[in-house]
Amino acid sequence: MKEISPAQNWLLLTAVMAASGVAYSLVIYPDEPVIIGAVFAVFIGMPILAFERRAFLRPLYRRLQKLPTASFIISALLIYEALMNIGYALAASLLSAIGLIKPVSLLNILVMPFNVFMYALGVCAVVIFVLRVRELLGRDVFLSMFSGRYRTPVQEERIFLFIDLVDSTPFAEKHGDLRAQQLLNSLFAAFAEPVRRNKGAIDDYVGDSAIITWPLARGLKDGRCVRCIFDILNDIEADAESWLKQYGQVPRLRAALHGGFVITAEIGVDHHKITYFGDTVNTTSRLESLCKTLNRPVLISSELAQRLTLPERISAQDLGVHALKGRGQGLGVMTLAQALPKSAASPKLHSTFN
Repeated sequence: MKEISPAQNWLLLTAVMAASGVAYSLVIYPDEPVIIGAVFAVFIGMPILAFERRAFLRPLYRRLQKLPTASFIISALLIYEALMNIGYALAASLLSAIGLIKPVSLLNILVMPFNVFMYALGVCAVVIFVLRVRELLGRDVFLSMFSGRYRTPVQEERIFLFIDLVDSTPFAEKHGDLRAQQLLNSLFAAFAEPVRRNKGAIDDYVGDSAIITWPLARGLKDGRCVRCIFDILNDIEADAESWLKQYGQVPRLRAALHGGFVITAEIGVDHHKITYFGDTVNTTSRLESLCKTLNRPVLISSELAQRLTLPERISAQDLGVHALKGRGQGLGVMTLAQALPKSAASPKLHSTFN
């Protein structure tokens, strides 16, 4: 599946918003230049989409997410109204300044007409709904389900990253299942940005583990699949003080990377899911279990390591061939480690990387 860059994504959203403004102009103001509707739509809609995508006011967005549903809806609507009014005022001022619309009073600039407000809110609601569904399913899954790509099973090469939280059971025994689930929620939330940054997709959460996947070429490019795990570890370490304050410990992780052919298929009737079948998935799971046996936090199969260029400051050490449960032949295994600057050395490092 062809990658869409962030710039292309924003251009697409801008084009969608502009088209909605053109459509409104053609219906409501057929004698006016359609550029007017396009400018108003972009200025009104894009701040809301930027807010929804955490491009700005990110701390405020995070606070909103923690609110009860009713409070979240009311607060979000108030923020949307403020952003739309600001966008409307800027667009009206710009169009008035360049002579495309007649000069308007300050009141008419600051107060958006009700019909414009409702139309803009409706368009934004539809776009945000689509973006939220895409976020819920994951970009690749959303596009694949929309296009029906995997209605018929497809053989393809993919990379899998299995990440497991160490000592989750003792934590649950000490603090209770509810607290343990809160820890997992925070941990999985911390995975999201590094995975997104490295163009991966979180396929599933299984207990205290997460499964992340890439199409082979995308995961190999710039060593993204390797960067992803170390970005996660680094982000956790950078936020160690917060983890200690909130949960009394910094999460320790084990991770394994492997790639190869799988069968990808869309399954289910009432509940659809894109899933992966084949030895590659099972081998990655067994490799993650081997982390504990070898006392190594990050393992990668030699097969995959030989196909990629390791990112800067990431080194690999060959651990030889190991037998994996349920696999007829041995698997070449390597461990990955990150060379950190001396200034970054800290006792807390061991809580995350070991």
